[in-house]
Amino acid sequence: MLGDLTLWFDPEKSSTVGTTPDYRFSLANERTFLAWIRTGLALIAGGLACAQFLPPLPIEHLREIISIMLLLLGGLVALRAVDHWARTERAMRLGVDLPRSRFPAVLALVVAVGAAALIVAVLVQIF
Repeated sequence: MLGDLTLWFDPEKSSTVGTTPDYRFSLANERTFLAWIRTGLALIAGGLACAQFLPPLPIEHLREIISIMLLLLGGLVALRAVDHWARTERAMRLGVDLPRSRFPAVLALVVAVGAAALIVAVLVQIF
């Protein structure tokens, strides 16, 4: 685990492991990383927007809960992005199967549950 963390901050160290992959695969891995970072930033921006612009909701502190959850989720996505990038780069260098991840499915479920909760909050406010 600690070895994986050093790859986050010292990518030169990964060049001593295995063989250099085709640069196109490394660039694709980096593009995927950047897409996840954009997702994390969007979640963080959404959390800040909820905190600043969402009116108080009928359920006490719901606005703050939504904001905090979006901010935490954005931070988690960013951390997961760098971890996946490092593990994928290492797998490509070693010529082993790429790491599998349940994170996209978990993220989709969390977002869907959050959307359902917001729908309920809106319906409570209407009625």
